[in-house]
Amino acid sequence: MTILAFFRDNARWLSAGMLLTFLSSFGQTFFISIFAGEIREGFQISHGQWGGIYALGTTASAVVMVWAGGLTDRFRARSLGASILLMLAGACLFMAVNPVWWLLPLVIFCLRFTGQGMTSHIAVVAMGRWFTATRGKALAFATLGFALGEALLPLIFVALLAVYDWRLLWVGAAVIAVAGIPALVSLLREERTPQSMAQSDQSLGMDARHWSRNETLRHPLFWFMVPALLGPGAFNTAFFFHQVHFADVKDMSHVELVAMFPFYTLVGIAAMALSGWGLDKLGTPRLIPWFQLPMVAAFVVFAYADSTATMLLGFFFLALTTGANTTLPNAFWAEFFGTRYLGSIKAMAAAVMVLGSALGPGLTGMGIDLGMGIETQFLLVAIYFVFATIMMSMGVARYRNHIRKSVLS
Repeated sequence: MTILAFFRDNARWLSAGMLLTFLSSFGQTFFISIFAGEIREGFQISHGQWGGIYALGTTASAVVMVWAGGLTDRFRARSLGASILLMLAGACLFMAVNPVWWLLPLVIFCLRFTGQGMTSHIAVVAMGRWFTATRGKALAFATLGFALGEALLPLIFVALLAVYDWRLLWVGAAVIAVAGIPALVSLLREERTPQSMAQSDQSLGMDARHWSRNETLRHPLFWFMVPALLGPGAFNTAFFFHQVHFADVKDMSHVELVAMFPFYTLVGIAAMALSGWGLDKLGTPRLIPWFQLPMVAAFVVFAYADSTATMLLGFFFLALTTGANTTLPNAFWAEFFGTRYLGSIKAMAAAVMVLGSALGPGLTGMGIDLGMGIETQFLLVAIYFVFATIMMSMGVARYRNHIRKSVLS
């Protein structure tokens, strides 16, 4: 089946996934950090304090995700997605009207839980469950919403910040989230694989069985993967969280920096498509151990970048892993642990990732306040990704022979 034919036959479900991943932008770090300067100035808080607040709210959302993510095993994406989008709109309004700094952790919790957490979780779990032989292509299409959000929203909202008050822009975000609800319900009038379908219509994991969340948590492979789960969440988040500060360090304007985001997005889309194709052709075990190596190059380049060309090179390497990160890890859980309890398992993995996105901004913000330059910190980040790659490759090599391929399409 060609890619165009695949999209034509499954446009309704793929578009729903893309819509959800796009709307998750309002709870993603790259969007929230657009307003970092205004938030720190409005509430009179430092880099470290803002990072700590962000870490606290995000950590709380990670804890709740462990429970709430399992709801995708019990409810249809249509109804659950509509409810979460309504909650996301409320979180955006909460940011718009919040008058005091001490409510910021709760605001961040609401945005991160509904946006980064549940909205994106519903999308990727649905793709993993609805598609088997074409899971890579499905994830690549559906997660284009992440890329579109990263490419369009920073440029649009940074430009609007020059004209409108930042709180009013959060009201606009709430309106967009609400507008997505009828579109989602319309697209998912009929779901591709109803929850009531038999076990035989589901994809098996290692040793030709379905693994529960508790069994997955006790399996050594999960813990081999933890550093890789934490890494992108922590340090990709930290990079975009401190984008205003990073632009100052590199002696460039914020607009000049975000103008590079579309290039980053285009490369990420290409990496996403390539990883989705490779996933269907080669399988997760051959690809996933090495997909974070470009992060090593990216953070070394960012540490030493002194020109537009070198900054773009850093974004190129960052995008390679970011694109692959939207397909490979999500397919990994389905392929190694099966799909019957995929929502609960993926929720646990998402909680680790969200925890990483709490630690990254908090640690780097504290480092900045203590006098450790962001460029020095980026070199330490590169070393971390070397460690994560070693752990991941060891774990996958040890258990790859336990996989039994499903014959279902």
